[in-house]
Amino acid sequence: MIVDLIAFSFELDTVDLAGGCIWSLALYIGLDSSKTWISNQLERWFNFAEGLLYTSVEEFEETRPARESQNAFYASVFSIIPFLIAGVFTNWAIDISFGGSSWAIALGLMTCAICSLFALANQDYDSHED
Repeated sequence: MIVDLIAFSFELDTVDLAGGCIWSLALYIGLDSSKTWISNQLERWFNFAEGLLYTSVEEFEETRPARESQNAFYASVFSIIPFLIAGVFTNWAIDISFGGSSWAIALGLMTCAICSLFALANQDYDSHED
């Protein structure tokens, strides 16, 4: 039914999809400062763009706390997208370099584990620094 409606078809390799997601998770965990910066910039932009939609200052100020918390949530969700793109490109580059998807997934899992340990150690270091 749906195949008849769509004039084209494409195949999605599940191994490449899994490898890209693993690499995006590793990059998301490992690049904590970039993740925070992207999220803050998106939140600033969402708050600015939503401010343009209001005509009265009173209504804008009245709904500010709810809108800012909602924009913070959207910014954290949308901050995943650059890491998904970078993860897909990293998986593709390793797949091309080493000549197989198994290498890309294995290296992605090792990188994910190492980045997780680094994030835990960095978190512990930050709590002892205060």
